[in-house]
Amino acid sequence: MEYENDMCIYNIKYHIIWVTKYRYKVLVKPISIRLRDLIIQGCEARNIKIIKGSVGKDHVHMLVSCPPNLSPSKTVQYLKGRSSRLLQEQYPELRKRYWGQHLWARGYFLRAVGNVTEEIVKNYIENQEIPVTKSDFKVEE
Repeated sequence: MEYENDMCIYNIKYHIIWVTKYRYKVLVKPISIRLRDLIIQGCEARNIKIIKGSVGKDHVHMLVSCPPNLSPSKTVQYLKGRSSRLLQEQYPELRKRYWGQHLWARGYFLRAVGNVTEEIVKNYIENQEIPVTKSDFKVEE
């Protein structure tokens, strides 16, 4: 699927994964639900289309389409930074565990969807052993 903004039509898709610091399994309800909502809000604000998404107990998987004016690194930096800051403000238990104010581990995995087809990435995310919900962005129980 192609998207367009006022300047161009584009089809730039990325598979992105990032994990919690020390792989602590802190993304449980209601934190995981709030994280999903923050990611959706952040993506809407930057005109990033979420094709599929999944929040595990210690990681986030996303397949997104980004406008060409956003670099992949700036996209991930924005989503990780904003979500970390807002989650730690709202959930004192996270601030206590991550006293250095870093919820996410350094780095991330990113692959442009090309050699691996979009369908393969969708199936991979879909089969993360997380119950299906009504939306395309699942949260692990």
